[in-house]
Amino acid sequence: MRTPRRSLFLPTLAFVLLSSLPLRADASTSDAVLLSRAEAHEHNVHEHKMNMHEHVHSGTVLEHWNETLQLETHAPTPPSYFTLDFDNVPETEHKYTGLMFLHGLLMGLAFFVSLPAGIALRSVKHAWHGIAVASFYGFIAMGCASSALYTKLSPHLYEGQAHSRQGYLTILVAASLTIVDLLSIIRRIFAFVRSRQKFQLRTFWNSTILGRDETWLKDLTPEEYVGLVSEEPEEIELDDSGKGLASPTSSERRVHYDERTIHGSTAQWANDVNRAHSVTSERTLLGSRSMHSDDTLDVTKPSYRTAVGWKQRIGNAVFATVERSLVIAGFALVISGIVVYTGGCRENYITGCLAHLIKGGIFWCYGLLTFARYLGAYSDLGWSWNAPGDRSTPTAEFVEALVITLYGCTNTWLERLGALPGSPYTTKQIQHIGIAVMFWFAGLIGMALESKRLRRWVSTMTVASLPASVDRNSEAVAEPPSYRGSFNPFPALVIGVTGTAMAAHFQPYRFQVEIHMLWGNLLAGFAVLRFLTYFFLWLNPPRSLLPSRPPTEALASFCLAAGGMAFMLSTEEVTIAAMRRGRDDSMMFANVTVAITCLAFCWLVGVVGFKAFLRTRSSPKVSFHDTA
Repeated sequence: MRTPRRSLFLPTLAFVLLSSLPLRADASTSDAVLLSRAEAHEHNVHEHKMNMHEHVHSGTVLEHWNETLQLETHAPTPPSYFTLDFDNVPETEHKYTGLMFLHGLLMGLAFFVSLPAGIALRSVKHAWHGIAVASFYGFIAMGCASSALYTKLSPHLYEGQAHSRQGYLTILVAASLTIVDLLSIIRRIFAFVRSRQKFQLRTFWNSTILGRDETWLKDLTPEEYVGLVSEEPEEIELDDSGKGLASPTSSERRVHYDERTIHGSTAQWANDVNRAHSVTSERTLLGSRSMHSDDTLDVTKPSYRTAVGWKQRIGNAVFATVERSLVIAGFALVISGIVVYTGGCRENYITGCLAHLIKGGIFWCYGLLTFARYLGAYSDLGWSWNAPGDRSTPTAEFVEALVITLYGCTNTWLERLGALPGSPYTTKQIQHIGIAVMFWFAGLIGMALESKRLRRWVSTMTVASLPASVDRNSEAVAEPPSYRGSFNPFPALVIGVTGTAMAAHFQPYRFQVEIHMLWGNLLAGFAVLRFLTYFFLWLNPPRSLLPSRPPTEALASFCLAAGGMAFMLSTEEVTIAAMRRGRDDSMMFANVTVAITCLAFCWLVGVVGFKAFLRTRSSPKVSFHDTA
């Protein structure tokens, strides 16, 4: 019986790919002569390591730690600040562990207490924002002083460490943002002096120092206060005299604020404008005298925004992004500080160490941001499993797919960083490159599915193919309820497949296999829970602007963050140190991972809750109604 051609396609393709890989061959004598002794030694060590990896990969998993086998491919582990403080290696008469502990505590207070509090206070222009900024720099100064003392009094045990440079660069970025804030205050002070307004301490403090009301600057900087743009189809324009509002349907209906007389439906609309709009927006539209408004926020009424220049909008977006990125930079400093203190990521451990820490850190931050979505931190963008207020905003799934694509297209070319030029591809490298390519193209698919233009094209194609007898204005061609949300499974699919693959990833020692299974299963659990979220929301898409908080997302974010933390703990040096000290217990690693994740989630609840509290105090009373 003849074999179908289609059944031969995959074996043929696999054979072509495998045959294209370079074969392993020993270096010839002439090549060895051309190489220097150092290069020849490095080449031999690399070949021996690769041969051992391929041999062990055939199925042998070691149960117990073998120091002799490790020294055949790796240099002895040099002493570190950790061994100096806790093992007295190298021997010293004086230890200064307290200074290092104080450094970590002060820097933690600066980046994870003062900085988030300052960001939240700045968002509502609170008077205590300056106190938070001062405490941030105070903790930074004391933390740097304790670190300098520890470095001065202890032997230098980590050559070429970049933790200090990274820290000072982060502090420089934070100082730059503070300078921008100070320049803004100075600009408002000069504008206040030039305006020759009557000085009142409370007004000067609120409008000039805190910047809560800058409407008096409109005569000096008119390009920043063009007016208000209505988001409704009907446009509202000022009349020629500038004293009132003219309705586009009738020039007789006006509101004269100088005479405080109100006529027509436009005036009735003006009276209904509530305090949800900022003071700046309200006074720009209605003049220097504010109109009466209700104390209760009604989300069904029109919303308005100040039409500022595009340069200012871009500047504000960049400022906010950089300011919030400082918290992530603080987390990166914690990781690099731990690496330097414990003496990790040196010599031929560096590539694997950086890969685990960077990738695990990405999943960790992704999990925290997912939990913030669950709490409602991004509900204004429609990212908190709620109905989007503005359909032009990119969906959270689009951002996830974009990050996945960038991760894949960059990581595809980084898997060979530790390999010698001309060396053959190992099984491990092919595995990792395959995962990176999956990230690349699956992310592109996710971005395409979130394209509103592509959705319109497909919908138009469907409607255009209907026969002429079908009523195209009927309910049959109406948008289904599922169009109100995004149900893109590809970001979760990518992470789930990655977790499943890494749970089966080969490791030389059984303990390392168990740790990889731990974080691989956690990532796979995230994917399953995200699919359940989509399933339940598909049955009943969100219609409210309030965050729906599906419980599956709380569990999914926990699995994702815990998986990222376990990913970082699965670094080769960490597992080797655990086996050397008799701490190779997977349950201990799991418990530590869960404990750190719960601590971080408590911190995140505090940060989001503090910002929500400030927003509640500075905003009008909001009334909710039951939709049941």
